[in-house]
Amino acid sequence: MIWKLLISSLLKARVRFSERLAQLWKFSFYLYLAGLFSVFAVLDTTVLHYTSDMRQAAFDAMVRYRIIVPKPDPDIVIVDINEASLAAMAKDYGRWPWPRQVLGEFVEQVEKQQPKAVVFDILFSDADVYNPDSDAYFNDAIAATRNTFFPMLRLDPSSDSLSQVKPAMIPGVTPLPGAQPQVDATVAVVLPHFRAALDGGRLGLHNIYPDADNVARRYSVYRDDYGWKLPSLPTRIAQELGWGAPPAQEVLLNWRGKPFTYSYVSFSDVFADMGSKDKKRPQGEFKNKIVIIGSTAPSLFDIKATPLDKMHPGVEILATAIDNFKHGDALRFPEWRFAYLLLTLAIVWLTAWSFYRDTGRDKIDRAFGLSQFALVGISYASINLSTTYINLTGPVTVGIAFFTLARLYSTATWRALEKSMVRAATARGGELQATLLLIRLNTEHNVIRPVVLGRIRSALEKTGQASKSVEALLGEQRGLWNLFENTLVVSWVAGAQDAEAQAAVQSDIDTLLAVLPTVLRRHLAQPDNAASHFVYHGHIAGGDAARAGWRTMFAEALLEWDKQTCRMG
Repeated sequence: MIWKLLISSLLKARVRFSERLAQLWKFSFYLYLAGLFSVFAVLDTTVLHYTSDMRQAAFDAMVRYRIIVPKPDPDIVIVDINEASLAAMAKDYGRWPWPRQVLGEFVEQVEKQQPKAVVFDILFSDADVYNPDSDAYFNDAIAATRNTFFPMLRLDPSSDSLSQVKPAMIPGVTPLPGAQPQVDATVAVVLPHFRAALDGGRLGLHNIYPDADNVARRYSVYRDDYGWKLPSLPTRIAQELGWGAPPAQEVLLNWRGKPFTYSYVSFSDVFADMGSKDKKRPQGEFKNKIVIIGSTAPSLFDIKATPLDKMHPGVEILATAIDNFKHGDALRFPEWRFAYLLLTLAIVWLTAWSFYRDTGRDKIDRAFGLSQFALVGISYASINLSTTYINLTGPVTVGIAFFTLARLYSTATWRALEKSMVRAATARGGELQATLLLIRLNTEHNVIRPVVLGRIRSALEKTGQASKSVEALLGEQRGLWNLFENTLVVSWVAGAQDAEAQAAVQSDIDTLLAVLPTVLRRHLAQPDNAASHFVYHGHIAGGDAARAGWRTMFAEALLEWDKQTCRMG
């Protein structure tokens, strides 16, 4: 019993609170809320960037579940130093890192098959002091090539002052067009130890810069350091092979699928076959291929999180970037901040204006839902059908947040704010003239769905000048109330001695009845003779007695209408 009383008290308090809100803000609440959201949208665009994380999550989902996924280039092959290779090679060469002669021999053998490029995803930062002859062998092997590429590692710029390497000293680094490069600047970078790699000049950064959530989505085309252009490894490959690099400084990777989508071969298998007299592998398997030598072994820690997997091998991220640059299909992500801001404001203010004008719950819900679905569809289509990703997550997110708050306020206050002549009569004192216009729609030749009845009701509500309420009786209840199916009830109230107000009501009735045939033609398949009507005037007392007066009057109107129908019959 106590719980029932408590729940009843809470419900009554909620009703009183809703009525208080309605009295305080009325329909202007939606405009105030739109102003608040507009301020937030401007601040988020310029300073806060709260929606950026949502945009990233939306991008990840769209990439993960897109329909049209580009195929990986079959000419890109990853020679994988996987766990199986580490175990197999350990018998003869020990644990990783192996003597560089192993890689030198591999390069010599693979070059015989005339690959288009041999790309190392291995940073040769130091000399092998225990195997100088092995290092010399590797240096000679790569010196004899014109298609081997090597990575260099950009360290934290905070260490630049400790470095002695000037950008101009690094092969392939050039001044940025239109920039004034700092000649004396130094950069903290780890270069290949081998002279042949430096002399060849086919160097590029292989840094992967994840976003703030530690997910790798982008790849650098180049770095701008002190006015110098430090190319990435895929950019350097693109330059050498004549593909041309993307015009942006960084791109969103156009992923080819989940990890291990590209062609993989095990390093130990290939290396063993190269040294065997009885060849079992195709001798031209690397001809005109881009051969990337890297590792997917978890023990070597070259694993990154990407939109597709939390454990994405770094070598395959490099392969994806090379693939994107070769085919020119890396994803562009135009910022368009001002355009996104304008779209956000348009969504907020159009929704606010619809609530403010009280255009109808169904219409607002339907229009807003379709608009948001269309915006999400545009983003999803852009990532499936083009290389320009149009990220509309921010406008959609802000719009949904605004709509949710507006709908909550509307649900809480709709009774207090609805046009009700019962409430209007309760708020007034003295004797009042009440007028009812009953319109019954004939269902003999028309199937009248609730949504159609609602549209007719909305059209009549907007007709005329006098204050009125228009209600649609659907007849969805069982029993007696089913008799009022597809009936519209229009009501007015005026002072019993106010001739001018009564004349305005009569004028409103005439206007509404004149417009009714046009409204029916717009919404019904067979509008001729589709409606009958009856007008009834009566007097009721204002104030607390108004509700009882309206009930009595409604019953009298129905009786008089039935009598009239019988006389005409």
